[in-house]
Amino acid sequence: MKSRVEKGRRFKITGQIGEYLVAAELGRRGYIATTFTGNVPEFDILVTDDKLKTTPIQVKTIQRGGGFQSSADKWMVISIEKKRKQLIHRNVRLTTPNLVYVMVVLGEKYGDDEFYLLTEKQLQTIYVKSYTEGLRKHKGVRPRKPDSLHCAVWPEDLKAFHNNWGIFKKHGRR
Repeated sequence: MKSRVEKGRRFKITGQIGEYLVAAELGRRGYIATTFTGNVPEFDILVTDDKLKTTPIQVKTIQRGGGFQSSADKWMVISIEKKRKQLIHRNVRLTTPNLVYVMVVLGEKYGDDEFYLLTEKQLQTIYVKSYTEGLRKHKGVRPRKPDSLHCAVWPEDLKAFHNNWGIFKKHGRR
């Protein structure tokens, strides 16, 4: 069994690989991309086009077969009645709804990687839908741990945004 240190190191390496893959792909598409290797909480990469318009990007990376993990309270306002039943009241008001997220699924070898590009608002919609459906199946009570706010989305949930590199054009870029 791997230690917490080994798991933490692997997690960091996975994130770093994803950031560099996104920066490389942006370079191929004519952008200048600078990574910050996890040192800025709100974004991982700054991208600049030929007109010097700059866009921050948040990168999330997983190994193939996994899901993108999060906490439901990042995306929605939830209360828990009697430490059991969860009620979703509304979506959290995002401070940067147009922040571009690049969700990366690492392939077995270079070139097999998958990229999903969407805004934070679009990602919120997907997390809320997934979490709401899960609660609905169990009448509002999480089956194993009722007070858990763990949530995840899977690559198949993001398929509409696969290789959506045109997102930069939609935001007034290139």
